[in-house]
Amino acid sequence: MSSDPAADLPFYYGSISRSDAEQHLKLAGMADGIFLLRQCLRSLGGYVLSVVWNLEFHHYPVDKQLNGTYCFTGGKPHCGPAELCEFYSKDADGLVCALKKPCLRSPDTVIRPGVFDSLRENMLREYVKQNWNLEGEAMEQAIISQAPQLEKLMATTAHEKMPWYHGKVTRQEGERRLYSGAQPDGKFLVRDRDESGSFALSMVYGKTVYHYQILQDKSGKYSMPEGTKFDTVWQLVQYLKMKADGLVTVLGEACVNGKNAEKTPSLPASRRTNGYTPPPQAVAAASMSVTTVPENRELLPMDCSGFNPYHNPNEVRRFNIQRSNLLIDEVELGSGNFGCVKKGVLKTESGQIDVAIKVLKNENEKLVREEMMREAEIMHQLCNPFIVRMLGLCNAENLMLVMEMASAGPLNKFLSSNKDTVTMEHIVNLMHQVSMGMKYLEEKNFVHRDLAARNILLVKQQFAKISDFGLSKALGADDNYYKSRTAGKWPLKWYAPECIHFRKFSSKSDVWSFGVTMWEAFTYGGRPYKKMKTTDVMRFIESGSRMECPTACPEQMYTLMKECWTYKHEERPDFKKVEESMRSYHYSISNKAKPEEAAATSEPIK
Repeated sequence: MSSDPAADLPFYYGSISRSDAEQHLKLAGMADGIFLLRQCLRSLGGYVLSVVWNLEFHHYPVDKQLNGTYCFTGGKPHCGPAELCEFYSKDADGLVCALKKPCLRSPDTVIRPGVFDSLRENMLREYVKQNWNLEGEAMEQAIISQAPQLEKLMATTAHEKMPWYHGKVTRQEGERRLYSGAQPDGKFLVRDRDESGSFALSMVYGKTVYHYQILQDKSGKYSMPEGTKFDTVWQLVQYLKMKADGLVTVLGEACVNGKNAEKTPSLPASRRTNGYTPPPQAVAAASMSVTTVPENRELLPMDCSGFNPYHNPNEVRRFNIQRSNLLIDEVELGSGNFGCVKKGVLKTESGQIDVAIKVLKNENEKLVREEMMREAEIMHQLCNPFIVRMLGLCNAENLMLVMEMASAGPLNKFLSSNKDTVTMEHIVNLMHQVSMGMKYLEEKNFVHRDLAARNILLVKQQFAKISDFGLSKALGADDNYYKSRTAGKWPLKWYAPECIHFRKFSSKSDVWSFGVTMWEAFTYGGRPYKKMKTTDVMRFIESGSRMECPTACPEQMYTLMKECWTYKHEERPDFKKVEESMRSYHYSISNKAKPEEAAATSEPIK
């Protein structure tokens, strides 16, 4: 999960007001160029730089851009708030002066958390636990993979956890609640206006209740008429507590909705906010019933309609599955030397689950049976959201390996069939999920040996899982590579030099394969090394050449590919580093606003 990149800066104060910032600067001496950094209330992830010049205060908003960089309006972008402050300490470049001296926090001054900061952790975990039925390490993996989307989702619905939010109440009911008890000036509540998802602010002043429409523009930002715009409703409310911004007075005491005051942050309610409607529970944990997905919202990767691979895993994972509990369809999902993969249904105490069944051919049973049993033993030990889960073995008319279904098929086929609709951001998201699955394998000391786009299966378009562990090996606790005795039939175009020359396999050789898989993904299922023969590929690599950057592939992603293709395995990054690089880039491009279709209107307040 992402943390505040300014948290380690000694001159960062967190969520303090403008007047608080000015007070800190006064106490520090009001010297020209003295400065501090604080959290911006107006935009999510932004800051404000407060600086003194000629005994006056100047406040500059620092916005977080769509690509993850930070800059002043019209200023140069910087990769983080620390880098931005360092730059302006050398060059004023539009500020009243260069930054000369940081206003350091005193030892007893802690960074003040914002309204959302205190809710974020619980909201994220509760959402993942309830919607995706995950706990422990699997929950942490899911949160990391979807942090940008989840944090945006939580932020835009955090007002629903606030004591001043009353939900769907009428104008008359809002007035009744405000008149109940004391009626000090500024007493307020926020309510839903109508089914369109817009809000109204109702407040008391001079014993009279005033009603204001909260406007929302096409980009999803909220404001009072002609007022300052904010990313979320709760940010707007916090601001209106400090500045009237068109209201008859600043907001004061909250008219408390008893329900919200006691509520632990959990699932966001289904409403349309900032272009996002929070996803419903994909599958109810007990009944496996599916809720209706709103048409206007793009699903998060793990929101699977009618599919929940984490439903009571201990209940369905049986190493030995009875043939009577298995229904096999004649539809083939794929085939290979071992046999074929068919669609099927596994009957459990809680209902029926769609599964994929790897069916062994009888004619080459002995050798392939040993390979399939080895694959089953490996898969049975693995439990990660981004790795295809094995549910068990069935030994009947054939030996059958029963796995969870990934109905959208292999990544290479999906991409080659959807070149016009799949974006680079989508591919980055999927490859980040693959890197998380491979990082898990690395931590468990497993070597995949056959990582390729054909072996990345999609549960749905936004959710990828690593499959096909037929060549995998579990290393001993003290081993860092496995040496194969025979060459066999290997996917050499995906293999690192040490695999081809010395038959040595490690997580580092899987990293090389990950680079090739990335290339496949960013070429929309292209064939690596085109029509080169294996011997030509080996000479090509030995000469220091590498495949060219795919068309429209982001530069950062191609740089990572080339790092994966470092010739010496000891100089190659491990999956911990690869996942961090994928995560950093994924986060930086995942905060794009979803524009609303309808513009804000100025119709009368209901």
